[in-house]
Amino acid sequence: MDSLIRTAARTLEAGDPLGALNWVALRGDAPALALRGIALARLGDLVRAKVLMRSAARAFGPKEAVARARCVVAEAEIALASRELSWPAKALDAARASLEEHGDRVNAAYARFLEVRRLLLIGRLDEAEQMLGELDPAIFSPASRAAHELVVAGIAMRRLRTKTARAALARAEKAARRAGILALIAEVENASLVLDTPAARLIAPSGERLLLLEEVEELLASRVPVVDACRNAVRNARAPTGGIRRQEGCLDVRDD
Repeated sequence: MDSLIRTAARTLEAGDPLGALNWVALRGDAPALALRGIALARLGDLVRAKVLMRSAARAFGPKEAVARARCVVAEAEIALASRELSWPAKALDAARASLEEHGDRVNAAYARFLEVRRLLLIGRLDEAEQMLGELDPAIFSPASRAAHELVVAGIAMRRLRTKTARAALARAEKAARRAGILALIAEVENASLVLDTPAARLIAPSGERLLLLEEVEELLASRVPVVDACRNAVRNARAPTGGIRRQEGCLDVRDD
């Protein structure tokens, strides 16, 4: 790896994709194409980023299996950012296996983490949670650790485990600030807002009120008979006690 590529990589890791592009913008070799693809992805130009990553994978020679596998992992990350959930998971799994075979534990673990994110996005929480538990986030960079904790929080919120979610978000904020990437810090802050934003509307004989996610968790864990529209089920009740509906993005629960 030459000095320009090393400088561009350090600049990218520091959270400055524009600065990284300045170092490799005029180069067309495989490492430069890969760096340009990652930088453009972080700038939001996902279409051009995907093209560059594929070009980089083709440009690396047959003896550069690790580099090609890393390109596949980067392309999978771009696909997730684009919400292309049909992106071939087998290609990511093959890249992970190649990275493990060549001793690149960090990128192999990150490939597995991307699979966890895909499972979370398609609603396969049990598989995502099990696979996430097999990962050791200690080997990740601060930025990747922040992303890992965001997924932990995402699963916890879907499971209505608000204490777990808050703890994960606190760790994510700490890791994001250590990484010094403003966009990542903002992403953690936005995720934290979910816990402080009304998540449900309680309809009861005494009237209606909005509930935070923590209050929903407490309500569904109580002995009060309620209808949970999220799961289309009656919780802690022998029979349905009223109707359910969604309004203004809130989950309506009825307590009669």
